Amino acid sequence: MTTIVIVGGTSGIGHELARHYAAEGADVVITGRDASRAATAAKEIDGARGVAFDLTRPDEIAPALADVEQVDHLVLTAIDRDHNTAADYRLDGAQRLTTLKLVGYTEVVHALLPRMSRDASIVIFGGLAKDRPYPGSTTVSTVNGAVMGLVHTLAVELAPIRVNAVHPGIVGDSPFWRDKPLDAIVSRTPLGRLTTMADVVDAVAFLLRNRSVNGVNLSIDGGWLLT
Repeated sequence: MTTIVIVGGTSGIGHELARHYAAEGADVVITGRDASRAATAAKEIDGARGVAFDLTRPDEIAPALADVEQVDHLVLTAIDRDHNTAADYRLDGAQRLTTLKLVGYTEVVHALLPRMSRDASIVIFGGLAKDRPYPGSTTVSTVNGAVMGLVHTLAVELAPIRVNAVHPGIVGDSPFWRDKPLDAIVSRTPLGRLTTMADVVDAVAFLLRNRSVNGVNLSIDGGWLLT
């Protein structure tokens, strides 16, 4: 049986990804910061297990994952949103997001690596703020740019384990975006519609499955970056 660990699988895209793999018969492990929420989210998916740890406290990660016996796929999708500018720079928010997505993500890989097979694969979530920054994205743009470097170095270091990343644009039906006015974004997207959670899940499944795709940073935005 295939085992997939989804870090940040209690809601949004991570939860949809967990549903996808559970429906395929995989052993699904989802993680979240809160133990009760992780357990509740796991109960909503047949065969899933919930594990709790906070990526911003890296020392907690390895003990929390000690009971995961094998890993075929690992998806690092947990996010935090930091609205920060150089003029009004909040150290706490910047440190939290940087630790979560760079130190925390890497520590998850470190903790699980002994239990990953040579055919295992990893997908890391970044974001298109690395290419299209906005006022307040100082930390977000920087960290998502760093995800590209993390993918490249891990793909070389962990070979033959494959490491790729997805960088979604605005995901119109995700919990964060679905109630926001997005007509202006839709009008600038060549497809005439926004990316959906199902689109992102399909892209992640492709990157996990295809044995010749490695070291790739894949944008999922319907061509929005072209306009």
